[in-house]
Amino acid sequence: MSEIALPETRYALSGDVNIAYQVMGTGPLDIVMVPGFISHVEFTHELAGYTAFLRRLSTFARVVTFDKRGQGLSDRISGAPSLEQRMDDVRAVMDEIGSQRAVIVGFSEGSAMSVLFAATYPERVMQLILFGGFAFPTFLSNDLEERVARTVKAWGTGEIMKTVIPSQAANQDALSQFAKLERLSASPGAVRAIALLNAQIDIRSILPAVQVPTLVLHRSADVRVPIEAGRDLAARIPNAKFIEYPGDDHAYWTGDTEALLGDIEEFVTGHRESSSTELERVLATVLFTDIVDSTRSAATMGDQAWRRLLDKHDELAKQVVKKHRGALIKTTGDGILATFDGPGRAVRCALAFGSAANQIGIPLRAGLHTGEIEVRGSDIGGIAVHVAARVMSQCQSSEVLVSRVVTDLVAGAGLQFSERGSYELKGVPGRWDLFAAST
Repeated sequence: MSEIALPETRYALSGDVNIAYQVMGTGPLDIVMVPGFISHVEFTHELAGYTAFLRRLSTFARVVTFDKRGQGLSDRISGAPSLEQRMDDVRAVMDEIGSQRAVIVGFSEGSAMSVLFAATYPERVMQLILFGGFAFPTFLSNDLEERVARTVKAWGTGEIMKTVIPSQAANQDALSQFAKLERLSASPGAVRAIALLNAQIDIRSILPAVQVPTLVLHRSADVRVPIEAGRDLAARIPNAKFIEYPGDDHAYWTGDTEALLGDIEEFVTGHRESSSTELERVLATVLFTDIVDSTRSAATMGDQAWRRLLDKHDELAKQVVKKHRGALIKTTGDGILATFDGPGRAVRCALAFGSAANQIGIPLRAGLHTGEIEVRGSDIGGIAVHVAARVMSQCQSSEVLVSRVVTDLVAGAGLQFSERGSYELKGVPGRWDLFAAST
């Protein structure tokens, strides 16, 4: 494994159950990985390819992994958790890390809960990605009790690896590792309860309600979940994109993952990884804005009224950014990302946008930072983008916060700033002096 330090395990409280999670990367968007039948946020890093897969995702996103209640390092429970409880756990982890919206990636049995989460809380899901998933386990034979009994009897021996990672099943070291993962993931009794519950999963009726952009991925010779299940899943989701890959491994982090990772990045960001020589680097002031308490407002107003308000927000953003000679990179559902070639115009834009939005009942918060960005087609990247997002996360309602770099560059421009203290910004080294802007 790489010598780079692995992420630390933290806990989020979901009701009265502690959910173990890890965060990797500092990207401007969040990817939440919903696990399948087996999970252990720490020991899974011992499996070949797993950490490298997450690190590749973390080059453009903040990647979140967690253990379902009853498994891994999360609190043990009696019986198997319902899909509703699993949804609560995802929401608890997102709330704990301050993630209002995320890309949800569901793996295997985790796909069902991911679909339900996306259909129930579309305001918290940017995009939905399903790998090796199914809507209803028709591929399970009628002798369910016998199959489950065999699984429970062999639990902890690595036997299940033959259908999860058949490409490595002949490797005794890999088999021993997987056997340990099984034992650490759950007890035989818990496995029996989970297996019986999974056999009853049927989300076919809710698939037409999924409105977020969806990507369904599956390997053509998947031993554990047949390709037909993936095709059926994609066909039932409106406008879902389906991609099929060669291979028989069920695990997403094994085999030839380059095409898979490229497709995920392109779906999420609109582009694939480019070499550093192909990236244009420029100095810019980055502006992130966010609607305060958007989730609660959406729930209070209802879908149609909230959508109309968001449309007004987006149109207002275009007008104000254009007026201040900025570039609107994208809307984020309940906020915007924009860049400016002058920090003074960026601050004035943030103040004007906040004032105008407040007049139509939309309280905003905004964060700005000036630094070098990477221009990736119509998108941007780089540490300056991450810093601006983290600055925004420290904002109060109707506040515009900027880094010291911005205040230094706009001296004499007629803007006023009040000290807001020194902060550690998550994922960014050092302490940062932040200032509230006003005219």
